[in-house]
Amino acid sequence: MPIVHISVAAGRSREQLRECLQAVHNAVRDSLGAPDASIRVLITEVDPELWSSGGQTLAERGR
Repeated sequence: MPIVHISVAAGRSREQLRECLQAVHNAVRDSLGAPDASIRVLITEVDPELWSSGGQTLAERGR
């Protein structure tokens, strides 16, 4: 059972997230030949204040 976990900064629409879920599901199915019912795709949204890179949060970078 393939499991894909994606972490993204919060702020995208539910429609965008749903499109991502479907695209990743399709990619796993097509590339691995996994049955649809066995594929799990999870998206975790992280507050930009709680995600940093290079010592600076995503929120700080966006200002």
